[in-house]
Amino acid sequence: MGDRSAAAAPATKLPVPGKRNILITSALPYVNNVPHLGNIIGSVLSADVFARYCRIRGYNALYICGTDEYGTATETKALEDGCSPKEICDKYHAIHSEVYKWFNISFDEFGRTSSPQQTEVCQAIFKRLLDNNWLSENTMQQLYCDTCKRFLADRLVEGNCPTPGCLYDSARGDQCEKCGKLLNPTELLEPKCKVCRNTPHIRDTNHLFLELPLLKDKLEEYINNMSVAGGWSQNAIQTTNAWLREGLKARCITRDLKWGVPVPLEKFKDKVFYVWFDAPIGYVSITACHTPEWEKWWKNPENVELYQFMGKDNVPFHTVMFPSTLLGTGESWTLMKTISVTEYLNYEAGKFSKSKGVGVFGNDAKDTNIPVEVWRYYLLTNRPEVSDTLFTWVDLQAKLNGELLSNVGNFINRVLSFIAKDPGSGYGSVIPDAQGADSHPLTKALGDKVGNYVEQYTEAMEKVKLKQGLKIAMTISGEGNGYLQESQFWKLYKEDRPSCSIVMKTSAGLVYLLACLLEPFMPSFSLEVLKQLNLPLETISLSDEKGDIERAKRPWDFLPVGHKIGTPAPLFKELKDEEVEFYRQKFAGSQADRIVRAEAEAEAKKLADKLKETKVSDGKTANKDRPKKCAEAKPKASARANEEISISRLDIRVGLITKAQKHPDADALYVEEIDVGEPQPRTVVSGLVKYIPLEEMQNRKVCVLCNLKPATMRGIKSQAMVLAASNNDHTKVELVEPPEGAVVGERVTFPGFEGLPDDVLNPKKKVWETLQVDLHTDKELVAHYKDLPFTTSAGVCKVSSISEGSIR
Repeated sequence: MGDRSAAAAPATKLPVPGKRNILITSALPYVNNVPHLGNIIGSVLSADVFARYCRIRGYNALYICGTDEYGTATETKALEDGCSPKEICDKYHAIHSEVYKWFNISFDEFGRTSSPQQTEVCQAIFKRLLDNNWLSENTMQQLYCDTCKRFLADRLVEGNCPTPGCLYDSARGDQCEKCGKLLNPTELLEPKCKVCRNTPHIRDTNHLFLELPLLKDKLEEYINNMSVAGGWSQNAIQTTNAWLREGLKARCITRDLKWGVPVPLEKFKDKVFYVWFDAPIGYVSITACHTPEWEKWWKNPENVELYQFMGKDNVPFHTVMFPSTLLGTGESWTLMKTISVTEYLNYEAGKFSKSKGVGVFGNDAKDTNIPVEVWRYYLLTNRPEVSDTLFTWVDLQAKLNGELLSNVGNFINRVLSFIAKDPGSGYGSVIPDAQGADSHPLTKALGDKVGNYVEQYTEAMEKVKLKQGLKIAMTISGEGNGYLQESQFWKLYKEDRPSCSIVMKTSAGLVYLLACLLEPFMPSFSLEVLKQLNLPLETISLSDEKGDIERAKRPWDFLPVGHKIGTPAPLFKELKDEEVEFYRQKFAGSQADRIVRAEAEAEAKKLADKLKETKVSDGKTANKDRPKKCAEAKPKASARANEEISISRLDIRVGLITKAQKHPDADALYVEEIDVGEPQPRTVVSGLVKYIPLEEMQNRKVCVLCNLKPATMRGIKSQAMVLAASNNDHTKVELVEPPEGAVVGERVTFPGFEGLPDDVLNPKKKVWETLQVDLHTDKELVAHYKDLPFTTSAGVCKVSSISEGSIR
């Protein structure tokens, strides 16, 4: 499978008889600005994930997109920038292409709606509608600006939204960005011309209309059938039904503009097609740029399935307008089967906005030096499938550090690093044999579990439940971490080499499987994993025909015995608190605010440099004024006598009690063996006999404080402390439990706090005693330090029933 990008030269694809042919489109991004992250997840990235999934499944998929270039917004931007609409389009088409290329969007064709093919296809469809009597001519009232001497198209007018309860003061003439209601410019309250800010007045003008009410029966039949067969998302169904309930109205398809597809009628020669009519036809014309045999995709409903991706504000154009246009031609078009719609991705405290320049834009993401796979992962885990979601820098940090780094990155690195060790401590980079894996209980149980997860993954992805598919893939990684811990492979290597070989061959197979499952989401990550496995990209496959799905139940069979892997290396890098704060400040406010801020900072830097030069020329710079090297300034974890007492100094880990018994010399004490991710378990003595039955202490995950100074309790040295919560009168005690998917040995973290823990807490400095008073459970039973939850890669730690209790 090749990796295609916005800038790649496309190889022509046509439907293949006997194969599943899938035509995929993402909403055409408008070309008057740089796309922000909300645009990217709303259409192009979501469609890319599905296209990549289809390819690794062996389907014949064609992914089409391009820039939407005609219409008022382009003319407006050209007026603002003092250039022609074509120059604007050329500039921003190149910017969009570069952004999507960086995001690894694998278009088969990324085109433009200003092509000759667009004019040809659009005019042909129009003529069919005209011949079939679905068009009417009407006089309409339109706002005219005396100052600019022109009729004002929708987007050249701004005013107050007339919708009761909304009244947004920056509504556009075609749609209110706040409430989503489609509008006519004459409906706006207190309208203003966007160019000169004067008040326009109403004039009559003749236009052509598509008679949607006459097409209602054909349209409803299509919607009723396909919304069920195609499993339309609920938000798409609701929006469409709301339109139908409100009653379809004739929609104007022409505009008084110069920049657009000309109307091929003498009477309307000075008008162009309205962008809502012309833009969806762009999917067809861009396919025509891909292949002159485009009708094999677009007029082939028996053999081609059409999947369309977009944000919620685009729904009526794709479920009502565009199907009506195609149905009205009387030709056999490939109509949309499945529509996948996202809600809004909001930014920090507000809303992404291209027009206001608020949020992180595609080129910003590239400039952060945060790898593209992290951006893709974060956006997709946060994909607003059923309700609006929120982008925050702290959440991105938590997802990177807690999920990518601690879960999947940790698993893959542990497996490959161990295999790469020299013989005597590893396998010399060679995949070992796994004879008897079928009868190895732990491995067989893992295979069954993974097989079920892969079936759930394909089921979710077939239904375009992308977020669920990603979550399932990450769950498999968590299972891999649990498998490694439970097998204790480091012990097996010395004590039972054949069993260790089974575990490592199976784990290496899981690494390959994760590269396949995560390729649609993070292709650059999968490419790096394959490099470390020493496998070519073409090996990625989830094909039924090749038996890949069935083989997932036997992960030990994925990689051949004797295969030599490449060089393991960490896959992800921790995102630190100071970096998060830097990005939060950098991307605060609008793009205009940022430019002003950057100019002020540049000016300040110039002044500082001048002062510095003055000092140097005076010859007064002393060694004592020079900044220390970072290495000199950084305290060692063990040398912290005068350091501030913060929660990051505690080494709290996820532990697994592998054995618990009564203390031989103390009735109130248990002695536990607890795996905290080290080669040997720790012995821990706990005063829990009175509160927790012995059988409930066995094989359960707990939170363990690992850097208390060891203490001898009735003759047995306790090397850590199990954390538990108690009620106010200490009559009830419960263990603080990590979530089921938490990885044994991972550090429990607290959002916003970072740093190495002390090697051993100094009892004289009372670090534990100072911090312990702020450890508690809340009303939802979540364990907290102050207002920060105990956090693991799989979620937060909780207790069973003690709310607002003290933890010690």
